[in-house]
Parts: sequence; C-alpha cells; structure tokens
Amino acid sequence: MQHIGGNVFQKVSSEYYQLTTSEKKVADYVIGNRYNTQFMSISELAEECGVAEATVSRFCRTLGYKGYNAFKLAVANSAVQGVGEYLPTGEPSPEDSIQEMCQKLYGNDIEALAQTLALVRPENVAAAGAILEKAGRVLCMGQGGSMIMAMEAAHLFSTAFPNFQPVYDSHLQTIAAATLTPRDAVLFFSYSGSTRELLDLLEVVREQGAKVILVTHFPKSPAAAFADVILQCGANEGPLQLGSVAARIAQLFVIDVLFAEVCRHTEGDSRNARERVAGVLAAKHI
Repeated sequence: MQHIGGNVFQKVSSEYYQLTTSEKKVADYVIGNRYNTQFMSISELAEECGVAEATVSRFCRTLGYKGYNAFKLAVANSAVQGVGEYLPTGEPSPEDSIQEMCQKLYGNDIEALAQTLALVRPENVAAAGAILEKAGRVLCMGQGGSMIMAMEAAHLFSTAFPNFQPVYDSHLQTIAAATLTPRDAVLFFSYSGSTRELLDLLEVVREQGAKVILVTHFPKSPAAAFADVILQCGANEGPLQLGSVAARIAQLFVIDVLFAEVCRHTEGDSRNARERVAGVLAAKHI
C-alpha cells in the first residue's frame, strides 16, 4: 500500500534497519542530499549511490511508494515541511560566504527541532515520565558523543530530583547496570541505537529487571528491542555528519520535554527542590 502523507525522511529513519546494505547507501545519500535528490533521475541517483537502478526502485517500494516518481515528489514535499518558510540547509561549502554558512547551520538546527516536534508521541512521553517519576535510581548513559547528552539530562534533572546519576565510562556503566533493581531505570541516549557496547549493556539492564528509556533517531534499531519506551529525535544526519550539533539540539529538546513532563506531575516537590538549588547556587555569584 502506498504511503500518501508523512515526511519521507522520517520514513527513511523508521525503516533504516529494515533496509539491505545497498538500500542503506541510497538512504544515506538521500538523507545527506535532501535538496538535490528531488531533481535527480533514477539513473543519476543510482550512479551517485553506486548501486543499480533496481536497488533504487526496491528502496522506494520498501518505503511504500509505487515508484521513483512518487518517491521524488514526496522528497520535494518533505523538504519544505516543518519550518513554514524556505531556509537553506545542508553542509556548508568552501564557496559559501560566512552569512550563507550561518544560514545553512541555522536551517539545519531549526529543521531538527521541527522534525523532533513532529515525532513526539504523547503516549510515549507520558510513559517515560511515569517511569522516571517512580524510579528509585535513574542512570543516565550514552557512549561517545551521546554521553554528552546523558550528562546534560542528568544535570538538568538533578536540579529537581536527587536520584539522577550520569555514568561515564563503559566499564562503570556495566558495573552500575549489574547493580540495578526492578525499581530503577536507565535513560540511554544513542542516535543510531546500533552499537555493540549498547546492546551488551542493555542486555544486562534487562536481566536486572530495570526499565529502559531510549532516546534515538531510529525507532527500529537493534537497541529498540530492549527499550520499554522509545523517544525519537529528529535531525537527519548524513554519513559524514556524525555527532552534529543539529542532532544534539534535537536530543536537548527531548530532554526538555521529558523534564517538563516529570516536573508537572511532581510540581510541589520539584519546585521546592529547584528553589533550594537556586538559593544555594545564588551564593556562588559575585
């Protein structure tokens, strides 16, 4: 059945780990070249991706489109969704002026927020908030650049709740996971949701019976099988854009939404804690 509505880039993200290796080459190119793709013929796209035209056709059908023309139309429509006006996006080039470079980066960041807002599932936010509200300990974890997001989450939540702890080193993460109980929870950040260390760690968490909230761009990634709740972030990264600021801004928005959800259900306690923290920190200012 052909998909008629929806953002094609979100569909690529949702189906990414169901694609073949060759189809992933097409997905990577489309994500990294959203504007140019809408003007390319099927043979041009196949040549750029280093695959056969039949692979491109199969890729389009996997996403639910009848053919390449329907897919290309969806790309054109999705490229202008979300921001309300045209904003240049993409990787800055040596030919760009500083103003053009800034406009592209701004467009990337705004688009990441718009994508994330469109991906918000209220029922998932509510479920994640309920887990965090009831948890004894909450370990905030990630690997590589995603650990920075885990630190951000732990820092923000610690201004209102005493039980949020970041765990930095992968060995310490495994040790901490082994001491979890069914009353505890893990808030894990992974854009890809597909690293070996992540899967090994979440298997330990699952064995201990703790809840897992996964913040990722790919809801069907291997790590999703271990998650109780998935919170999807936007920002379509190309293969050379790993750890982009736009992706981090998208994850920061998810953190902000989750923090607000927990605070509004614990309004008295969280407000009092934040006031106490603010009072203590005020003494440190000159």
